[in-house]
Amino acid sequence: MTESRIKRLATTLMDATTDKDPLVQEQIYNALCYLGESEPEEILNSCDEYLRQHDKLAYPHRVIILKAMETVVKNSIALLDKSTAKVVIFLASNEMTKSKEVIRDWQQAASNVLVAVGQRFINKVMEEVLTKFQPGILPHYFVMQTFANLSVSNVFGMVPFLNSILGTMLPMLGMAKQDHMKSVFCYALQHFSESIQEYLANLDKAPDPTVRKDTFSNEIFSAYEVLFNSWLQHREAKLRLAVVEAMGPMSYLMPSEKLEEQLPKLIPGILALYKKHTEAFYISKSLCQILEASVNIGSRSLDVQLDSLLGTLHPQICAPADPSVPLTVKNHTEVLRCFTVLACSFPDRVLAFLLPKLESSNERTRVGTLLIMRQIINSAPSQMEIKKPFIISSMKLTLQDSNNKVKRAVVQVISAMAHHGYLEQPGGEAMMEFLVRQCALPSDAPKKQPLDADDLTSDSVQSISVNTLFLLSTTVDRMNKVLWPYLLEFVTPIQFTNALTPLCKSLMYLAMKKQEEGENASLICYDLNANLPSPYALMTRLLVVSSQPYVGDCRGAAALRLLNVLHYSVHPALDQLWSKKVPLLVEHIEENTENSLCQKEWEEKLLLFLQETLSAVSDNAWICHFVTEMCGQLNSYNGFPLEKNFLYKCIGTTLGACTSKDLVQKQLQELLETARYHEKAEREGLASCFGICAINHLEETLAKLEDFVRSDVLKKSVGLFSMFKDRSDNEVEKIKSTLILCYGYVAAYAPKELVLSRIEADILKNIFQCFNTKVLGIKVETKDLTLKLCLIRSICMISQAIFNSVKHGDFIFSRKAELVAQMVEFIKAEPLEAMRTPVRQRAMITCTYLVVLEPHLSDPDRTELIDTCLASVLALPPLEVVKERDENGDDDLHKEMLYGDTISALKDLLKSLLRRNLTPHGLQDMFAHLGSWIKSNKEHERQRAVEVSAALLDFYLTKLKVSTVIPFYNLGVLIALFSPRCSDSLASVRQHAVDCVYCLLYIQLCYEGFARDHRDEMVEGLKALKKGLEEPDFTILFHACNNIATVIGKRVPPDQLMSLLLAMFEGLADPDKNCSRAATVMINSLLKERGGVLQEKVPDIMSIIHSKLEEVDEEHVRKAAQQTVYILASQHKSMVVSSLLGSSLPFDSHTCTMWRSLATEPTLTSQILEQLLDKVNGDIPYKESKCFLLGSGSERIATPLPLAATCALYEIMSAPESGAAVLGLYPPLFVTLLLRVSCTVGVQLPKNLQSKETRTSSHGPAPRSLHPCSCAVETLKVMLARGGSQEVARAVGSARGWELMASPKRHHDGIAVLAGAMARHAGPRLPLIVKNLIPTLSSVLDSQRITTTAFFAELLSSNVVNDLMLLETMMDNTTARQKDTCMLVRKLALRGLGNIASGSPKKVRKHGAKLLASMVNGMDDKDDPHHLVALEAMSSLSKLLDHVEERDIQSMLLHIAIRIRPFFDSEQSDLRQSSIVLFGNLTKFSEGNCEVFFEQILNGLVTLLLHLQDPKPEVVNACKFALRMCGPNMGCEGLCDMFLNHLREDRSLHYGEFMNNVCKHLMQSYPEMLNRLILTNLFYFKSNWVDIRAAAPMFIGFLVLHVDEDHCQQVDLDHLISALNLLLKDPVPAVRVKVAETLGRLVRIL
Repeated sequence: MTESRIKRLATTLMDATTDKDPLVQEQIYNALCYLGESEPEEILNSCDEYLRQHDKLAYPHRVIILKAMETVVKNSIALLDKSTAKVVIFLASNEMTKSKEVIRDWQQAASNVLVAVGQRFINKVMEEVLTKFQPGILPHYFVMQTFANLSVSNVFGMVPFLNSILGTMLPMLGMAKQDHMKSVFCYALQHFSESIQEYLANLDKAPDPTVRKDTFSNEIFSAYEVLFNSWLQHREAKLRLAVVEAMGPMSYLMPSEKLEEQLPKLIPGILALYKKHTEAFYISKSLCQILEASVNIGSRSLDVQLDSLLGTLHPQICAPADPSVPLTVKNHTEVLRCFTVLACSFPDRVLAFLLPKLESSNERTRVGTLLIMRQIINSAPSQMEIKKPFIISSMKLTLQDSNNKVKRAVVQVISAMAHHGYLEQPGGEAMMEFLVRQCALPSDAPKKQPLDADDLTSDSVQSISVNTLFLLSTTVDRMNKVLWPYLLEFVTPIQFTNALTPLCKSLMYLAMKKQEEGENASLICYDLNANLPSPYALMTRLLVVSSQPYVGDCRGAAALRLLNVLHYSVHPALDQLWSKKVPLLVEHIEENTENSLCQKEWEEKLLLFLQETLSAVSDNAWICHFVTEMCGQLNSYNGFPLEKNFLYKCIGTTLGACTSKDLVQKQLQELLETARYHEKAEREGLASCFGICAINHLEETLAKLEDFVRSDVLKKSVGLFSMFKDRSDNEVEKIKSTLILCYGYVAAYAPKELVLSRIEADILKNIFQCFNTKVLGIKVETKDLTLKLCLIRSICMISQAIFNSVKHGDFIFSRKAELVAQMVEFIKAEPLEAMRTPVRQRAMITCTYLVVLEPHLSDPDRTELIDTCLASVLALPPLEVVKERDENGDDDLHKEMLYGDTISALKDLLKSLLRRNLTPHGLQDMFAHLGSWIKSNKEHERQRAVEVSAALLDFYLTKLKVSTVIPFYNLGVLIALFSPRCSDSLASVRQHAVDCVYCLLYIQLCYEGFARDHRDEMVEGLKALKKGLEEPDFTILFHACNNIATVIGKRVPPDQLMSLLLAMFEGLADPDKNCSRAATVMINSLLKERGGVLQEKVPDIMSIIHSKLEEVDEEHVRKAAQQTVYILASQHKSMVVSSLLGSSLPFDSHTCTMWRSLATEPTLTSQILEQLLDKVNGDIPYKESKCFLLGSGSERIATPLPLAATCALYEIMSAPESGAAVLGLYPPLFVTLLLRVSCTVGVQLPKNLQSKETRTSSHGPAPRSLHPCSCAVETLKVMLARGGSQEVARAVGSARGWELMASPKRHHDGIAVLAGAMARHAGPRLPLIVKNLIPTLSSVLDSQRITTTAFFAELLSSNVVNDLMLLETMMDNTTARQKDTCMLVRKLALRGLGNIASGSPKKVRKHGAKLLASMVNGMDDKDDPHHLVALEAMSSLSKLLDHVEERDIQSMLLHIAIRIRPFFDSEQSDLRQSSIVLFGNLTKFSEGNCEVFFEQILNGLVTLLLHLQDPKPEVVNACKFALRMCGPNMGCEGLCDMFLNHLREDRSLHYGEFMNNVCKHLMQSYPEMLNRLILTNLFYFKSNWVDIRAAAPMFIGFLVLHVDEDHCQQVDLDHLISALNLLLKDPVPAVRVKVAETLGRLVRIL
């Protein structure tokens, strides 16, 4: 019986192989394999029987079964008995040969089964397959392939059969007419040959060690003759390749004499195939095997074939291999192996062939030849040993090749040579020089065209070369003597600059190895190496390149490390200093990046290091040699301006340390004569050199400069000495510029105590001699920009030098005014339409330092300076305009920086001038110049002027020191200048204006006697206003202006108030409209704060208030009008209310303003609110109106009077002053408006108002909606806010309660949100509200009953109703609603009763029976077609269960459990969720009815577990909860723990793994439940939900996986298999996959 069931399972699975889904097919295959693990022989026999019985089954389905058989055989080969093996062999053999046509997938699968069985039963397999291999009859294709594969998988078992197979096969070769048969014969011969070779190579392990090569030689040769003489000539390319693949291994087994005899034909035949096939790998592989076989027998025929071999193989290497095509790479490898074989046998002839090809004009030929050379050097070292000199000399021409690919190949050859001792031969140095040159290759410029795949960049060659050099230095020990100290020769030549980093790294490594060998081993022996650079040259070079430390792959660190290693060679005294300082310099480089490093600071560190080095050496002769070497290297850096600039600084530092004055003067003269003055960096460098030198040699430096100035160099006559006779006028200007700059640097660097006396007498005299050009004795203004800028910088440095001098206060700079005038002239000369040069900026910086020197500037000079600078900077066009005007956008960043720097320079200059007169008068004088710019009608001028003003006022406040209390007489005028600008059209102006007012008020406080660090709370509040000024929103701006005016009003002294107001009135004419409006706001605010002058004018304004509001849309008019409205209302309440209610709806803005004015006085406001409430309640809320379209029912139209009264209530209560009145009328206001909302849901406006609302909203800003419900909601919202219940309104808003209230479908949800908020935040208000609401429960309007019930229902969820003793009343009234005709009222009543559980849990125990009865009645509600009332009853019952007495629930427990069970599988997800949650809660009361309720748990267990795959997440969470609750009642600790640990709502669930463990526990604890659980799962095979349909068979699969054998009998297997078989036809593949998986597992219960 068991066997038949296993067979039936297998049959069911095999029937399903016809499934077209790949995943299902794979699972069927897995299931068959699983069955096979348990009963391999039974499954194999079943498969055999099935395939035999289903002869017509299509081959794709047979393949699945055969693959499963192969896997079963492989996994259980050791367990199979002979009889089963025979059955499998016979079946596979028949399947393989059933069709004479080749059907590859099918027959390959059958062949694989035979090969798998052949691992152990080779004789049985051969016995069967040999029956299909009869002499004289061409065998099946897969018979031969099976032989071939068996020979590979079971070498020792198969080789003994090969002799007879070969004997039978040979005659068949001639019978093979079809290409595929010829190919398979070749395939077989190839693998037979390889197997024989492996057998012979492992004879010590072979079963028959007597087997010899001769055993097969003749048969192999006979086969060879057919293959070579016949098949190799075939037209079909695939067949030719198969022949070639076979001939390679066959050549090893051919008789030696036959192979020798065939070589003259064989090799040309193989070589000829290269022309016929683009894919050459198989040809090359076979050829290599043939060559190796030929060499093994000592063939003499190769000699004759060598030329043709070389000529054919060489182009194969020259054709580049494509890495994306693996076979081309493999082909290269095989061809190189061929060259290795040939080079070992014929070294001379191979080299004679290769080396001339290095001179070929074809790039690929040269590259290919070099690749072969590298291969030969590496793989034939003994044969190449005596050829080394010849090979090196032949490579010389190749070293000149400019092609990047050739270069890379040469580098690879050099690497091979280094490993084999070539570079130690004469000529090896040329190879190393080539390698270093490649390391120094410049980076490729980015190309517009994309590189071809074959192109190679210089960067790539450089990278390979760098890596090679480092590897040779560090890993090839024999290269140490070659590289050290030879590599030092490449450090100083400028052409090797790009190679410095790898050179320095290699040299450092080599030097350290030398040091390890001996104490003085690293010393450079100049006697033996005459070409090496001197220590001075090395130090100069390494120090200079370190100045740009991140260039060339961080060369700075490498250069400094090498310098440190060479310290003894540079000078013996440097050991201690450098060992301490150099690591710190290297660390500084490594701690920074190119972007973070401060270049100036870095150069200062290097110069200090140089200075300390010179001090440590303390040898004047050495220093003289050193500085001479430095000067000698200057010309080397002509293409490297930054490095050359630093070298000049090094020269200056070294000259400063030199004690030989003659040498100093000589070198300075030489520097002046040889400098390249047209280069900016050179001018800077030379000037720096002179400045640094002047620190110790001021006299010599000034003398040399003066001599040069007086020389004929600067004269334009013909007789200049030869050195300068060809200089152009332009170059002479550059020389003058440099000399002027030199003087500036000398003044900056030289000792201040020495230089002050020389400034006017020598330095300035010579500077102006260079600057002023005279023609015929008349001074000519220079136009050279460089000369101007150098003069400005030089004067700036001189001014700074004077200022920084200790005695600058005593120094009278007599030429100060002249210099300032010169700067002003420069600034005036700059064009106003654009800023193209830094002349303005530099000139202002210079003036900043000049103006602080003595004597003071005269007032006219000071005025001219300020006005010129302001006009030159503030009037410039905006940067954006300049950018748009200039087509070239590359220098936009430069322009931006130049603009910013120029503004900063202007600020600094004005601060410097203000510092000289830090008084209110000085401030007034400064703003006398700035005032017109601050009020300019051009935005960019205002923006710059106010920015400068803010900086000046901040500076004034910072520097102010008040010794006596004095009046700040111009405070009002200055505040009036800036405060209206707080609403300027530009945000930046607004913010800077606030800063100005802030500073002015603090300046006033200082003058009043407060300390500078005193902080005034109101003035500090101005800072908080700045953020509001970022956005150009008028409301925000004017609000900020009002606040600013308030601060000003409280802080301006009384005597300044009128001047402030007068100045403010002038601001009304400001060209900026925003500023004009701001002035009106500030004027009104100031008057309100300090004057109250409008009070007497109220009666006059009253008569025209509405017309004025219509006429003028100005804030100050509107505010003045508002103050009078409340007086009218206090005298004529009814008339005012009636008049205003008669205004047309919607109210215009002026009417709204007037309504809001009525909230001024609480008593008056209360009386008006009561009148309006009467209007709302005294009329019906809507009228029914039949729709125009027939059949569309009727619509509700709002009545006008309650609507207008509601709008009026909103306007009054929106005024903050109405708060007290609203508080007094809180309950009636709340109830009236709540019911108003209820009555207006879905109510429409009258048609005349609908058109008005549409028309109004299309013009101007959108007014508040007139829609009845929206209007009522907004009024209720404002009533709560004004009545002190802001938290209620906020809470309702955050929960979207207001929107819900206006929704006809969700109105009751919105009311619940409101009730909850009231309970939380307005509890004391509830008693009166509840009292007023109870009568409405009997209202004729459904909407009012729904609203009140919803309100009560939510209140009952709060304990506040119990605290206020409202519970019983509300509960009784709510219970009475269970019989209401409206279903929604009944539902809400149940919700309210359920909410008592959370609001007053103790009361639940008291009224438990009554509440439970209500819930049960709700579940049995007959007028509930969609189960909505039942759903509410279940949800409410779940809440109540925690608090009812157990005795109250016990009697109903079973009834409830049975009643809710059908809802578990309801189509409505909320019903599923609520019923399942309720079921989980019921388990808490199961102890009294333990056995009865346990039965209910078991009934629902499968459902709950399957619904963990429910499509709705909330249902899944409900199932998790219910299962956690059921767990403790199931009597299985393991299951309980699993439910508690894995079924958390916040935790994802791996369902398959979880169900596996659940089923394990179920079968351990309740094995007798197996059949019941399976039957319940079968019910879900028809579920509408795919995931549950898939989970059910998986559930069954896990159950049978874990059940004991003793309990298997209870399952009706036939019924189960039938059901699974039916489900196996499910349209969803995922379901079928799970069914197949379960079918495989049923083997456990068979």
